Amino acid sequence: FGRVVQCRTGHGFTGEYYRSHVPTEPDDCPCGAPFQTRRHILQDCPRYEPTRHILRAASAQIDLPTILGTEDGINALAEFIEQSGAFTKTG
Repeated sequence: FGRVVQCRTGHGFTGEYYRSHVPTEPDDCPCGAPFQTRRHILQDCPRYEPTRHILRAASAQIDLPTILGTEDGINALAEFIEQSGAFTKTG
């Protein structure tokens, strides 16, 4: 559940967080994208495409306010994080 809270608040293992709070850490994505954001991870990063269907079940377009702010979205986010390993130091 901790990673869900980190994702919802923007205080997780992402380039977006590192750029603001830990500038010594790289802020690019391991997929090659120049800047890793929550939006990139949830909607675009090819590393997470195999599990993105979990998010689409709650929001076909993976609308961030829906995913991050509704009960169905948060439940889908929790499952997505568990299955994909997203929002971890190595994920």
